[in-house]
Amino acid sequence: MTTASAEPGTPLDDVTLVGRARDGDVRAYEQLVLRYQGPMFRLAVKMLNHRGDAEDVVQEVFLGAWRKLEQLSDDNAFVGWLYRSTTNRCLNVIRARRPQADVDLDLAESPRTDTQPEHAAQVSGQLAALNAALQQLTPQQRACWLLREVHGRSYDEIGEVVGANGTAVRGRIARARAQLAEVMKPWR
Repeated sequence: MTTASAEPGTPLDDVTLVGRARDGDVRAYEQLVLRYQGPMFRLAVKMLNHRGDAEDVVQEVFLGAWRKLEQLSDDNAFVGWLYRSTTNRCLNVIRARRPQADVDLDLAESPRTDTQPEHAAQVSGQLAALNAALQQLTPQQRACWLLREVHGRSYDEIGEVVGANGTAVRGRIARARAQLAEVMKPWR
């Protein structure tokens, strides 16, 4: 078994970690999980609006990635592969759900606890409105918007993740932005 770092304190790049993980280095894969579980969870929780479902999706994504790592032909594609797997699993969960109008109040809480109560209440209200507005987007629009605006992925990367061309991705994001802007107008 190889170790996951070349020199103590020097983080290895993704390509090196993926190569080592493919060779059976569990520590290398653990580093990949630690590096990307946060972004994948944030994507999943915003797409699904449910922490428990998001945790399940992220766990399944990393377990599936570990099992199928040998099938990945380009080590540079690992992150895109994770985003694609997470997005597709979220879309499958959304398709399997029955329609519901519940809002997870845990997601509506403001992360800013150091502000004044009035401001905190306003920010919490804005977040609740944004989360509710996100749930009104189609799953494909939500995935594209979250990958672009929250995760900073390029249009090409998003196209690879959702299996659409750049024009379709730009259209989905534009429609999502317009719909979100309309819903969030009262908060400006």
